[in-house]
Amino acid sequence: MMDEKRYSDLQVLYTLLNRVSEGAYRMCFFLYTYIKNRGLEIVMNPEKDKTMVQELLEFKDTIDSIIKQSFNKEDCVEVKKKAFEEFINMRPNKPAELIAKFIDSKLRSGNKEQTEEELEELLDKVMVLFRFIQGKDIFEAFYKKDLAKRLLMSKSASIDSEKSMLGKLKRECGSQFTFKLEGMFKDMAVSKDLMLSYKERDIEGGVDLSVTVLTTGYWPSYPADSVIIPAQISGVLDKYKTYYLNKHSGRKLTWQHSLSFCTLKATFGDDSSSERKIDLRKELNVSVYQGLVLFLFNNSNRLSYSSIAESTAIEEEELGRVLQSLACGKTRVLKKLPAGKDINKTDNFEFNSDFRHKLFKFKINQIQTKETAEENVNTTEKVFQDRQYQIDAAVVRIMKARKTMQHSLLVSELYNQLKFPVKPVDIKKRIESLIERDYVERSKEDKNVYHYVA
Repeated sequence: MMDEKRYSDLQVLYTLLNRVSEGAYRMCFFLYTYIKNRGLEIVMNPEKDKTMVQELLEFKDTIDSIIKQSFNKEDCVEVKKKAFEEFINMRPNKPAELIAKFIDSKLRSGNKEQTEEELEELLDKVMVLFRFIQGKDIFEAFYKKDLAKRLLMSKSASIDSEKSMLGKLKRECGSQFTFKLEGMFKDMAVSKDLMLSYKERDIEGGVDLSVTVLTTGYWPSYPADSVIIPAQISGVLDKYKTYYLNKHSGRKLTWQHSLSFCTLKATFGDDSSSERKIDLRKELNVSVYQGLVLFLFNNSNRLSYSSIAESTAIEEEELGRVLQSLACGKTRVLKKLPAGKDINKTDNFEFNSDFRHKLFKFKINQIQTKETAEENVNTTEKVFQDRQYQIDAAVVRIMKARKTMQHSLLVSELYNQLKFPVKPVDIKKRIESLIERDYVERSKEDKNVYHYVA
């Protein structure tokens, strides 16, 4: 009856059972079992990962309708909550990750499925699922990574929606949970004001510079790059760096070129007709890495892979993707010799003077590397590393207050204090680590008793 949404029949059944001793209890137990089993079918199946969150939202709407129309709401709300909490956490970490990615897909600028009011309603429903998950630090790590991409690449559909979502997280988890996320928005606003101030004082001819200064502690960590920037551009960057450091003494500024974009002016063809030449002038919106490669063709029409690699110092795997986007994609401003989809170290590249595009200004898309399982594992591992530090801190904090404590009582207290799921074996490993580092010692009389080492 639940599968077929026969609400009236369910209401009759509930009314009849309610007249029998423990009938309502048995009906609630059946509801609990039904929710848990159906929920596990959604959560535990890796093939449903792409649609998991949407299916969970639809399933919860169905259960809410059943409870509202067929059962006593007071009897069943706690049952529903308990069932959702149990099945959604039977698969550790993955639901938290997928909820973060689902929110990212809805907040991105390409999403035109809902109006702002519909989006707000959807986010409220997602927050209900968020309440059920344990280990909200996994959600935070993936949400922060996706938020950074939306802000830095101007992919956010609405800043109002972003801030609304941030407010929901803050109300649910407290200001400490959203402190770094709020810091990211603050950096964007401060950087905008700083650029206005810089441009009022110094207008650099030929280069329209825009810099976003990121506070290291707020944003995800990005690998350092050491690409070679042309002298014309590096001079402009050095000028801004000097301005910034004079304004904020004691700080360190490191350029993250892998996150940067630029607009290049290019002229294709060799038609001498001035009228024709206007049609051949284009503006290319590209990543800095793409721009560095194209910049080399100002001085040469043909370059080898090795000379491009040497002149730009772009990491090998990244350079392969950059050259693919420029010579093998839909917008081929370079020619690859010999022709083919794969980039090899023996290839040569020529400026494609025959290139044509109907638009004056257009973007050359990068070859997007899908978020690999390895990247997801790396993000999760960083969270696990942070959890180890939190376990260590909690153990020391408890032992400092109690001085002496039995193992079982210490573990019990840790479960009360820690906000993420943790296994007894992991706690034991952290205690052993603290003993090795002389924070805690075992009692000589009873090995199940620990003493705090002052």
